[in-house]
Amino acid sequence: MTNKVVIIGSTNVDKILNVDRFVKPGETLHLQNAQKIYGGGKGANQALATARSNAQTTFISKIGTEGDADFMLEDFEEAHMNTDYIMTTDTAQTGQAFITIDANGQNTILVYGGANMELNDTDVNKAADAIAEADYIIAQLEVPVPAIISAFKIARENNVTTILNPAPASELSKDLLTLTDIIVPNETEAELLSGIAVTDRASMHQNAEYFLSLGMKVVIITLGEQGTYYATANSAGLIPSFKVKAIDTTAAGDTFIGALASRLNMTDFNIEESITYANKAASLTVQVEGAQKSIPLEQDVLKA
Repeated sequence: MTNKVVIIGSTNVDKILNVDRFVKPGETLHLQNAQKIYGGGKGANQALATARSNAQTTFISKIGTEGDADFMLEDFEEAHMNTDYIMTTDTAQTGQAFITIDANGQNTILVYGGANMELNDTDVNKAADAIAEADYIIAQLEVPVPAIISAFKIARENNVTTILNPAPASELSKDLLTLTDIIVPNETEAELLSGIAVTDRASMHQNAEYFLSLGMKVVIITLGEQGTYYATANSAGLIPSFKVKAIDTTAAGDTFIGALASRLNMTDFNIEESITYANKAASLTVQVEGAQKSIPLEQDVLKA
């Protein structure tokens, strides 16, 4: 069965600088190359990851009218995404991210929200039918939380499973958390929300207990090279990562979530199989520079 997935989230134009190491305050460093421009935004990355793993994918987002995102729209269409609910505004530019990548593939990111921050309840309501017909809806935190809450309420009313990626890390109201069925934070995000540092298996379990107490069905904590921890009311496990040399980690987490949603079956509950597939997809992503450019196709994941 092919999953139907709606993603509500950001569309950004990524502007990348490569450096040997990160600059210190007051310091000047020479660049290895001029700025590179790629498609990005956590929402767009996750939507492409979902679509490239052959799920039926609908993307709810907002961009400016200046045309900066036109090349991304072409990529969305190539991936067979439903782009009917990518709205435009003439009062803000398309979102942008300024990314610095060091020689080890680690990155720092500064984000200008732009048009993303104008996504609102009206936009969400236009996509209500698409949300109601989905198996899953995914959200992150690069668009206004009230819009996410509206989308998750529509999902709950129609028995659609809600997936929250609480990134970038931010404190959240219980209004959103209690509408979430599956939460997918990394260690930093999990600690910020639960108040419990993720340092070992016991603390992972304590984090899971906190989120499950809010009514969530599944907790998935991504741990980078350490793998992925998951927990439900009845089971828990640590799924190992695939060991590769990272060139650029920019879209790894987004690839993981999109790939996961493309495979997950809440009836058969194939959680370990889905996480393994998602880990493999993310391991391919970190071996290629750029966010959306690095997101693999299903066929590439399956043969890796």
